[in-house]
Amino acid sequence: MLEHHLPHALLLKMLLAIVIGGAIGLERELRSKSAGFRTLILICLGATMYTVFSQSLGYKTSPDRIASNVVVGIGFLGAGVIFKGESGVNGITTAASIWLTAALGIGIGIGWYTAAFTGCLIILTILIVFSSMDRVIDRANQVRQYRIVYPYEDNQQHKYEELIRHYHLIIRSRSQTKTANIIKGVWNVQGTEKNHHAFIERILKDSEVTEFSF
Repeated sequence: MLEHHLPHALLLKMLLAIVIGGAIGLERELRSKSAGFRTLILICLGATMYTVFSQSLGYKTSPDRIASNVVVGIGFLGAGVIFKGESGVNGITTAASIWLTAALGIGIGIGWYTAAFTGCLIILTILIVFSSMDRVIDRANQVRQYRIVYPYEDNQQHKYEELIRHYHLIIRSRSQTKTANIIKGVWNVQGTEKNHHAFIERILKDSEVTEFSF
């Protein structure tokens, strides 16, 4: 009985896994993320096949064993796309997409097609529609690092911090070093995109600044 029905059922599940994994992967690919179209297809397909094969091997009485082992394996893949950049930790959204795509693959494997399609639509909605909200939030709350090099003058070592505050920006961390007669300051600053731009324009026009990275 198993030999007559498994190939057709497995083929259907594999095709669904390719479609669902490909839809999520295409969104990641279009945004040039580290895990894209092919990767998420393979993840969804792999989770589906592991689920189907595990059921066929006689583990129907302990389905949690299937999901738990898939999640462990997916954890290594998710960790591989997370990295720390200059602006903070990157790749967390892609890692979460990998995790959820594997969950959809498990759903396809056990035959929960409606749940898998619904989950796919929800994930795509979050990734596509909510990204515009991210841009709005980013404009209202940006964190930038400024490095300013300028000649030392008595009672003037805090003037750039005062300028930062003048443009309604919040200093999250700071460090300053003095070499000979040169001050090198680094500030991590939080504020709106508009205020950041105004501060940058002000520093670019400052003739005393010998080096400025932003």
